[in-house]
Amino acid sequence: MIKLISFFFFISFSYYSHSFETSAKQAILYDFETKSIIFEKNSDELMSPSSMSKIMTIYYLFKKIQDGELKLSDKFKVSKKAWKKGGSKMFLNVNNMVSIEDLIRGIIVQSGNDACIVVAEGISGSEALFAEELNILAKEIGLTNSNFTNSTGWPDPDHLTTIKDLLTLTIKTIEDFPSLYHYYSEKEFVYSDIKQLNRNPLLYNNLGADGLKTGHTSLGGYGLVASVKKNDRRLIIILNGLKSSKVRSNESERLIKIGFNQFKNINLFDQNELVTRLNVWGGGKKKIGTYSKEKVSITIPKKLKSNLIYTIKNYDPLVAPIKKDQKVAELFIKNKNNKILKKFELYSNEDVKKMSFFSKVFYNFKYLLLGDSIFKAE
Repeated sequence: MIKLISFFFFISFSYYSHSFETSAKQAILYDFETKSIIFEKNSDELMSPSSMSKIMTIYYLFKKIQDGELKLSDKFKVSKKAWKKGGSKMFLNVNNMVSIEDLIRGIIVQSGNDACIVVAEGISGSEALFAEELNILAKEIGLTNSNFTNSTGWPDPDHLTTIKDLLTLTIKTIEDFPSLYHYYSEKEFVYSDIKQLNRNPLLYNNLGADGLKTGHTSLGGYGLVASVKKNDRRLIIILNGLKSSKVRSNESERLIKIGFNQFKNINLFDQNELVTRLNVWGGGKKKIGTYSKEKVSITIPKKLKSNLIYTIKNYDPLVAPIKKDQKVAELFIKNKNNKILKKFELYSNEDVKKMSFFSKVFYNFKYLLLGDSIFKAE
């Protein structure tokens, strides 16, 4: 029998939908620490990501560096195709040899399309092959609705992604490359005596921004992927489909401030902390402890308006044998309307061996006499 255990704790949850009316066609605001989506709009809608897709190009390059296949001091040659590419440029010269580190800055800070093509050709031999490898890597890291046809985000009706996939890519970038991520926070870069500023508006607003990338095409409008860290919280905001760079700057700053000022993080259980004890049937122990492999936490509005509950679902009683770290239950955080807001898997914190035949006979007889009360004593 599936057993539900409900726990009420008096904190509130409200999406503040009126605060999140945004002119962006697609948007998401995400709390990195609690893995909570605070707000989203059309986050699964296919869109043109423009230069925001360069985060994928950089991810692949960072992976090659971390795996030891490339070094920051390695150099790639500038082809005629890269040199001729239009749009944002690092202003590379044909046949020059350029270091990986300079190319990273040329892509992140200067949004250089020429730098992207140099990287693509240096890694894969051609931009077309590089795009194929990007698509393979994208699936490996959890991007489910993305298709890359080039390294730059150059307008192409088949070069598509979603806000949700950009969020996954951003999270992976921050988590997977802590020693390389700092390049995203650089505000300026000089190459060939040409100084260019990072186009990310949040880097200049004293908000604590440390990345990532802007984008603009006629297909997708103006977009931004940004991360802002303040005290013990990091918020990620992704917007697309805005009408101008000024609107992009204002909207991203406004929504980030709402996220920090109107919402707070609640931690229910730490990683590996005992959550609850569950009944065990036919084992050498009557109860078993459970834990979550991640923090059980959620981001909620600071103003209290409704109650949350968390519910633990499991088969009661659990039947031995049970192995340590075996999944034994699920914890759901719900609002008062029974809508599931977050789910966490719970695991056993120890082994429970199966009873011997004679112990099981005695145990069954005792259960017939005392019922569920046999589980009350340890």
